[in-house]
Amino acid sequence: MSLNAPSFTLGVEEEYLLVDRETRDLARDPPAEIWEEAGRLCENRVTAEYLRSQIEVGTKVCRNVQEVRHDLSKLRRVIVEVAGRHGLAPIAASTHPFGQWLDQKYTPKERYESLSREMQAAARRLLICGMHVHVGIEDDELRIDLLNQMTYFLPHLLALSCSSPFWRGEDTGLKSYRLTVFGALPRTGLPERFHSYGEYERHVKVLINAGLIADTTKLWWDLRPSARFPTLETRVMDVCTRIDDAIALTALIVCILRMLYRLRSQNQRWRHYADMLIEENRWRAMRYSFDEGMIDLARQRVLPVRELMNELLEMIKEDATSLGCSEDVNNALRILDNGTSSHRQLEVFNSHVAEGADRREALNAVVDMLIAETAMGL
Repeated sequence: MSLNAPSFTLGVEEEYLLVDRETRDLARDPPAEIWEEAGRLCENRVTAEYLRSQIEVGTKVCRNVQEVRHDLSKLRRVIVEVAGRHGLAPIAASTHPFGQWLDQKYTPKERYESLSREMQAAARRLLICGMHVHVGIEDDELRIDLLNQMTYFLPHLLALSCSSPFWRGEDTGLKSYRLTVFGALPRTGLPERFHSYGEYERHVKVLINAGLIADTTKLWWDLRPSARFPTLETRVMDVCTRIDDAIALTALIVCILRMLYRLRSQNQRWRHYADMLIEENRWRAMRYSFDEGMIDLARQRVLPVRELMNELLEMIKEDATSLGCSEDVNNALRILDNGTSSHRQLEVFNSHVAEGADRREALNAVVDMLIAETAMGL
């Protein structure tokens, strides 16, 4: 690796939903003390989100995956403990099994009020949570080049993270319904491709000069150059219910980026494919997670995700060793063995219905599972 290689530092943001432990419904108006106490215990790395029933945490800048695990575990643990003192619990899921967006209260903050005015019902429906992974890539031009190449892998990351099969009490038939809600906003989905950082800036300035956005925080692509940090921010994933899954995805992302950088330093690069083809895999990840395979675009046929993942793990083996996260990366295969959160949610729901529970009782059981798994291993 060159002396000018990226730092590959890491930062992870997770959004949780707060639920009432007794009713299992969303906590529409949690006490402000939760944010105050949690913020104090976590060095102000806990923030309110668009809806009052949401809470967001963000790790510090971490040098490696092990630091991410330590910091994210602490953040989750604090939220679990503080919320518990108020009869509430966080669930790391991208949708609530039966929550109603019309019933929610909104955080009184100018940024969110502006969003609601501009986007109307498209914004008011945002009862969804995600996971964002920042990787330190300090050079502007390199960040754009890796953004163009990393887009290929976004569907694979989504397939391993699905946690939103339910919407307003209904099985949607999708393993990740979250993106259908988020996609109603502009400037979402796959990122645009740019030949240089200058071209990226010129396009952004058109929107800023036209008064449509204030800054690039309003670019909500699946992958974007961060507006606040010298990082590439991967945003396609649902939030993972189990922290082990979140760490596996974090490790996978940084290893893929290091692999792409390593190829670039050898005058090689990942082939660009048309967005329509990557979109097809993105849809398959939303619909099936990993159950029905994805298109290997080089071979032009659908292959099992396990086969694709084994090939990817072999390609990034050197990078995982160098970054000291081989075990974490290989845990991606355990997701294929154990299922995503969506798989487990549906299994719990269907098994309770089969045993005679009514729909609400079965959905309550799903919430109980989410509460337990969110706190697992902290």
